[in-house]
Amino acid sequence: MNNKYLGTKFDDFLSEEGIFEECKEIAVRRVLAHLIRQLMQEKQLSKKTMAEKIQISHSTLNRLLNPSSSVTLKTIFKAAQATGRKIEFSIR
Repeated sequence: MNNKYLGTKFDDFLSEEGIFEECKEIAVRRVLAHLIRQLMQEKQLSKKTMAEKIQISHSTLNRLLNPSSSVTLKTIFKAAQATGRKIEFSIR
C-alpha cells in the first residue's frame, strides 16, 4: 500500500489540502462553545441569566454557544468573566 499520507501528521495533511486554518478555527469555536456551556452548567446559569450577566442579547448568547457562528472577542471575554474564568491567548 503506497499511501502518501501514511505516517505524516494530520496537520500536514490539512495544510496540503489548504484547509488547516479553517479547520483550526472551527475547532477553537467548538471548544469555546463547549467550555462556556459547561461553565454555565457548573454555575447553574440559564441562558437568560447568562445573557443578562454579560449584558448581551439572547441571540448574541446563542451565537456564542453555536460553534458555526462568529462572535467578538469582547463577548468571549465577558462570558469567561461571568463564569469566574479568564481567557488566555498565545501566539507561537
